[in-house]
Amino acid sequence: MKETKTNLKRKSDFGRVLSTVVMVILDAVIVNAAGFLALLVRFEFDYAELAETQFLKAFLNAAPASTVATIAFFMIFRLYSVVWEYAGLNDMIRLFIACILSTGFDWLYIRISPYTVPRSYSILRYLILVTIFVCVRFSGRLSRGMFLFSKKGAKKRTMLIGAGQSGDIVLREMQSSTHAKNNIVCIIDDDRMKVGKRIRNVRIIGTREDIVSAVKKYRIEEIIFAIPSATAEQRRSLVKICQQTDCKLLTLPAIYQLANGEVSVQKIRSVDVLDLLGRDAIKINLDEISGYLGGKTVIVTGGGGSIGSELCRQIAKHNIKKLVIFDIYENNAYSIQQELLKNYPELSLEVLIGSVRDQKRVFEIFEKYRPDIVFHAAAHKHVPLMEDSPAEAIKNNVFGTYNVALAADRFGAKKMVLISTDKAVNPTNVMGASKRICEMIIEMMSKKSKTVFAAVRFGNVLGSNGSVIPLFKKQIANGGPVTVTHKDIIRYFMTIPEAVSLVLQAGSYAKDGEIFVLDMGEPVRIDDLARNMIRLSGFEPDVDIKIKYTGLRPGEKLYEELLLDTEGIEKTENDLIFIGHPVGIDESKLLSHLSVLESAQDMTGEELRKEVSSVVKEYSYERN
Repeated sequence: MKETKTNLKRKSDFGRVLSTVVMVILDAVIVNAAGFLALLVRFEFDYAELAETQFLKAFLNAAPASTVATIAFFMIFRLYSVVWEYAGLNDMIRLFIACILSTGFDWLYIRISPYTVPRSYSILRYLILVTIFVCVRFSGRLSRGMFLFSKKGAKKRTMLIGAGQSGDIVLREMQSSTHAKNNIVCIIDDDRMKVGKRIRNVRIIGTREDIVSAVKKYRIEEIIFAIPSATAEQRRSLVKICQQTDCKLLTLPAIYQLANGEVSVQKIRSVDVLDLLGRDAIKINLDEISGYLGGKTVIVTGGGGSIGSELCRQIAKHNIKKLVIFDIYENNAYSIQQELLKNYPELSLEVLIGSVRDQKRVFEIFEKYRPDIVFHAAAHKHVPLMEDSPAEAIKNNVFGTYNVALAADRFGAKKMVLISTDKAVNPTNVMGASKRICEMIIEMMSKKSKTVFAAVRFGNVLGSNGSVIPLFKKQIANGGPVTVTHKDIIRYFMTIPEAVSLVLQAGSYAKDGEIFVLDMGEPVRIDDLARNMIRLSGFEPDVDIKIKYTGLRPGEKLYEELLLDTEGIEKTENDLIFIGHPVGIDESKLLSHLSVLESAQDMTGEELRKEVSSVVKEYSYERN
């Protein structure tokens, strides 16, 4: 095997040397040809007249030295190591400078020799030298360009939005890559000073107001967004305009990929619903997060779930002592385990199977690993399912949280952060009410424990298991109908990585029983979301794909709230994290209710809901 690699390396080195030798010989011929042609041009290609002068002798006398000097200049400027098919402006500038130095050396050598040449010789020599060198060096690119030009007719007529640096990168890729399937025929940019100008011979034909008319005029099939630095609002505005056309929408990768040089025609992707719902980049203080996680043992309950697994990914980046994942679902736990082992091979990782309902198992784990920081993400979260199985919501959410909180207190955890939900505010379903009781447990424990307890409350996360977007995608793929419970229902959305990064930031702020509330941005009408997803899939809502309104499900609200009326709100250093003031918990009453709820399995649904409503005064439900 080693011999094979050695042989391959030798062949590669020999190939490079041979290629350089061939280029040097070719350049020697070009240098002399340029000098001779300069004299011929001067004498209007009359060789007989030229031969009678001393000029030819001057050229031949200087030729050896000029040839050696030119090759030396080319080596100094590293022109033999350039891949000319992909050469840029800097390579061209180095070539021009080397040719100037070559011509200067040739002129100086002739000046000190006994012969002379016409005054126009040096200028003609330089121009011919540069022309031949450029033609030879860029012959591969020119032939490839001719080939791509001949194939333009088969490519999709495309509009480019964005005449900045990113747009230039895309345009260059599209014009030079054999993989490109788009022929960019026009450019849109909101800078009116650029309108009418050209980039790589493609005209900037107008601003966003001209998109719809330009699509018809130029017979556009696809539109590419080349503004990766645009704000979320700017992207949404442009997408809505483009949705008035029948064009397929594509977008460029994130700005960091451009900075890393990762952009290519293969990276351009279809516009996704996340581009419509996304917000501007969330800023978090990594130093604060590393400050309280670094060197610590961290446990994540429900670590295999949507939120839990992302918590594990982000926690693993902060130089922790050990990460313990606790989950009842072995497949989820195994999946995140393998991912973390691959991406963070130095991470000290323990993955344990069990239920937070099992107090003995929870205590065993806490006693063995003595976690410093606890993130409690294990919970039942599906509203309609929990309406049908209310006792399970109480056992898993309420008593799972209570078990973990008791263990955190008993075994000296420094902090415990509960992942809560906006459905805990004025709940109309058992799941939301159970999470409100979880928040009450956190507040109660904070008053009597050295452990710092806190809860973080936020709305829906995009792409989580069972969320509406994967459901809509599946329904659209099946040809519809897309089911929406109510035309006016609205929800707050945030991506999972965004929510988790804010959870970690909130954990650094936690001092004593706070409920942190995340700014979820503008609420989204689910009906609008469904229609946008249908359009982005290339269909017309209610024409190609029907939308069916099914009615609110048991326990479902038209809109969610993030704060109780009595909680108030306080700002933190992060503009997207707020503190809701605790409303005050009567510990003895809460413990009494928990004692009753322990027998939830033996209660009827009506009895259970009645007891829950006595704990959570804001909980309203339909009584039989």
